[in-house]
Amino acid sequence: MRREIKFYLSIVLHRLPLVLLVSGTLSGAVVVFALLQPSLYRASALLLVEAPQIPTNLAASTVATGAPEQLDIIQQRLLTRANLLEIANKHNVYPDRSSISPDEVVERMRDNTRFFPSFGQNRATNLEVTFTSEIPEVTAAVVSDYITRVLDENVALRTGIAENTLAFFEQEVARLGEELDRQSARILEFKNANIDALPESMEYRLGRQSMLLERRASLQRDKTGLEDQRERLIQIFEATGQSGSAVAKTPEQQRLDGLNDQLSQALAIYTEQNPRVKLLRTQIRALEAEIARSAGASRGQPTTEISANEAILSMQLADIDSRMENLNEQVEQIDRELAAIEDSIARTPANAITLEALQRDYDNISMRYNSATDRLATAATGERIELTAKGQRISVLHQPVVPRKPFRPNRTRIIASGVVSSLGAAIGLVVLLEFLNKTVRRPADLTRALGITPLATVPYITSTGETAKRRGLVIAAVAAIAIGIPAGLYYIHVEYLPLD
Repeated sequence: MRREIKFYLSIVLHRLPLVLLVSGTLSGAVVVFALLQPSLYRASALLLVEAPQIPTNLAASTVATGAPEQLDIIQQRLLTRANLLEIANKHNVYPDRSSISPDEVVERMRDNTRFFPSFGQNRATNLEVTFTSEIPEVTAAVVSDYITRVLDENVALRTGIAENTLAFFEQEVARLGEELDRQSARILEFKNANIDALPESMEYRLGRQSMLLERRASLQRDKTGLEDQRERLIQIFEATGQSGSAVAKTPEQQRLDGLNDQLSQALAIYTEQNPRVKLLRTQIRALEAEIARSAGASRGQPTTEISANEAILSMQLADIDSRMENLNEQVEQIDRELAAIEDSIARTPANAITLEALQRDYDNISMRYNSATDRLATAATGERIELTAKGQRISVLHQPVVPRKPFRPNRTRIIASGVVSSLGAAIGLVVLLEFLNKTVRRPADLTRALGITPLATVPYITSTGETAKRRGLVIAAVAAIAIGIPAGLYYIHVEYLPLD
């Protein structure tokens, strides 16, 4: 066991210069890499999305965009090409701007800008905005510019939506109002064109029709009475030679007048075949025959008296004819009015259907107009809420400040990790070399390689020159590492990039 330990210790001591050389070289490279990494500074700001200051059940805003969606919209608008180029030029984010293309500037700005939204149920909605740059003052200035643009974009977004909503409903109310006026004009025009056949006057026209029918029947009765009266006058004159007003009426003539009146009334109700009508006509004919017989003696009167009676009869007949002509005119007028009423009644159902369709369209337009008016009032309230900043808004919780320390790179961690990794790489190289080395260096190697057991072994004896040469190489390697790494760092600091 002691021999094995001594053997491995000898290997370690033998390979120690190589381990130091490899690990030192790699560690130096890591140190140089860590020191060459530019220092990056990060500034950040925290925004909070506040709830509306006015309860929504009292007055709601017309902006229905939720807080997460609103923040996403603002981010997309903020990271547009025009905005990023404007911000980069305004704050001189990249001093070598003349050698960088606009596309590369936009790509770098987007890579260095980060948004960290936070939202959830029963949680406040906030947004953290960060920017990374090699210049501390630039990071704070860019984040401040971002914050200003976010706030302005939020106000513009919400007020724009509210104003567009108000303008839309103003146009809708105006359009529906004009459509309502046109529909009212159509209804008025239709009513004026069919004023005699409108549904609302149907009851009046039916009553008027009934009254005219009764009036016509009454005029017909009067006309029949006049016709009978005329016929009686002629019969009396032919029977007596006197007019009805020239001589005093006898009881038989008075009775005849009464029967004629009864006959006129009966004819207004019954037909000629009615027994009552037939009875009255029989009585009238019998009474007229009796009057004619009794008046036979009076036919020898003087000629002057007969002429006077004829004149009176002519006047009476003319009066009756005039009255009958007047009655005929009234009947004709009533017939014309009845015809017009019947025509209007016949046209009323179709007009009612058309008018109902027009009125239904008017009611639909009116309902939409009233609804648009209510929504216009709501839109006006919503616009007022947004203009006075009483609705949902974004406020700044933490303003960006100029960072004092870089957040990246962590040089201590990089160097420590590099040293450990370099040492591990050197040890791994030694293990690999020993694994590939097939040289016989101990009795066990002879036994394993030749299958013999040596009686004794003589170790390799180095000369004084070989020892000195080996020591020189080790010293040279250590000196190269100790002097080369600082010299390289100094050269980089002076000629290429100042190191912190």
